Amino acid sequence: GNGVKESTARVREDAEAILPSPVSSKSDHRQVLSSLLSGALAGALAKTAVAPLDRTKIIFQVSSKRFSAKEAFRLLYFTYLNEGFFSLWRGNSATMVRVVPYAAIQFSAHEEYKRVLGRYYGFRGEALPPWPRLLAGALAGTTAASLTYPLDLVRARMAVTPKEMYSNIFHVFIRISREEGLKTLYHGFTPTVLGVIPYAGLSFFTYETLKSLHREYSGRPQPYPFERMIFGACAGLIGQSASYPLDVVRRRMQTAGVTGHPHASIVGTLQAIVREEGAVRGLYKGLSMNWLKGPIAVGISFTTFDLMQILLRHLQ
Repeated sequence: GNGVKESTARVREDAEAILPSPVSSKSDHRQVLSSLLSGALAGALAKTAVAPLDRTKIIFQVSSKRFSAKEAFRLLYFTYLNEGFFSLWRGNSATMVRVVPYAAIQFSAHEEYKRVLGRYYGFRGEALPPWPRLLAGALAGTTAASLTYPLDLVRARMAVTPKEMYSNIFHVFIRISREEGLKTLYHGFTPTVLGVIPYAGLSFFTYETLKSLHREYSGRPQPYPFERMIFGACAGLIGQSASYPLDVVRRRMQTAGVTGHPHASIVGTLQAIVREEGAVRGLYKGLSMNWLKGPIAVGISFTTFDLMQILLRHLQ
């Protein structure tokens, strides 16, 4: 009778809801590939735009020179005079080798963590409540940093050394493994992860929160590109300010082998910086440079990622 037919139909519907469909699986793969491609392009554009400022910041972080805007621009100017215009981008090839996979993994992981946490908490990814939103960003940053860390160390070494010391990325790997041991490639990993948790967590949290507030108060589903840039700039400013002292510590640990500083633990490096340069002056050295380059880089990064995602969706 009707009861049996209805039950059979309901069982079939339930089974279809539980069993993964090939179309859904294909769509998931497309989403992951789309996130990886968008993230890679976002990271490459953002880091190339601010590479000269980034290199200058690293040089000050790993030395005991006092930082000021005047000294920073003097360093940029003399580098240009002595080594040529393109020397301002020295180490950028190593940055790209690291940033492209890092940004691709970070953005893609963030989208996946949003989906997983959204299912767990019963929300769609874009409407996650604050704590899961913060957690998704922190997990994405930790995942990307863990998988690409040696490339970050290589990039820091290339930024602070003359051209004669390391001819290319592979030369850095060979010399470090031969002269300092393979475990040096992960020197400074702990402060990196400790710094990435607040940095990535707060950056993604701030950006997603601002987009959510924009939807709520403007009535428009999507912000304009310049609004995305502003949201990304705010996210970069908050994230980098929160994690900056650990960024100084990791740079000092990464470059200890070539700057004459002794290899030390996080606590030992912190104590040395505070003792030699003072707490604020040492641990926040170059922060004003970061306030200039950080919002630009993060703004470009988030905006490029979002616009690429929208473009790829239209193409599909």
